[in-house]
Amino acid sequence: MPSIETLGQLLVANFVLLQVCMLVLWLVSIPLKDVSYIDTFWAAGFVIVAAATYLLLQPATLHQNVLLGITTVWGLRLASYLFLRWRREGPDPRYVALLKKAPGNPHMTSLTKVFLLQGVMLWIVSLPVQVGQWAPGAASLGLLAWGGVVLCVIGILFESIGDAQMKAFRGNPANAGQVMDRGLWRYTRHPNYFGDACVWWGLWLVAVDAGAGLWTAVGPALLTWTLVRWSGAALLERRLKRSRPGYEEYLARTSSFIPWPPKRNAES
Repeated sequence: MPSIETLGQLLVANFVLLQVCMLVLWLVSIPLKDVSYIDTFWAAGFVIVAAATYLLLQPATLHQNVLLGITTVWGLRLASYLFLRWRREGPDPRYVALLKKAPGNPHMTSLTKVFLLQGVMLWIVSLPVQVGQWAPGAASLGLLAWGGVVLCVIGILFESIGDAQMKAFRGNPANAGQVMDRGLWRYTRHPNYFGDACVWWGLWLVAVDAGAGLWTAVGPALLTWTLVRWSGAALLERRLKRSRPGYEEYLARTSSFIPWPPKRNAES
């Protein structure tokens, strides 16, 4: 096992590990002619980073155990859900459209704009888990860490319940072409994304309690921005507004991200 003496060495080692994984996944995507399974690795990759950091920094502290444990529970649940959805539904329309519009060789586009880019983003988002495990930590969890644990549990439950509700809705043929506005989806248009954000802000609190710098907030901040403004909610909603009757009304009455009761005037 390589000797890790500085935080910089740890971060570089994890960066290289992620990019090697992305190169391998890219090579697999060429004969498959589909890159959609990258979403599965997006979740599983955090577990890989957390586990690699944990193994490189033995003996483990209590904060390390908490960071690895929560990341593993969240990441494996989400990865399995996304993998089964990919196997059930096939290629993701977002990636199909991206590669269809790409100039030149689509494989090079998938390498740079799908695999390597997501590797960099994964590395940045996971900074609290990396730096939080590097930090010395105390013998017990402080108030910040306990608050982070609670926030993580809320996020995992919120995301898990929202995903289960959506799966049940889509599995009912009577709901074909309709808007999912029940359960948690009545209070936020993206309970799964909100749950993700809660988990990573919670992990950041645990990391800060261990001694990580406040600057590691760049990780959950990037994730939240991605989910709300870039490849998550914004992209999905543009597509649904064009293809799903009644979605405009759903947008008008339902909170975009943070759960909130629907607007009454929009329902009447």
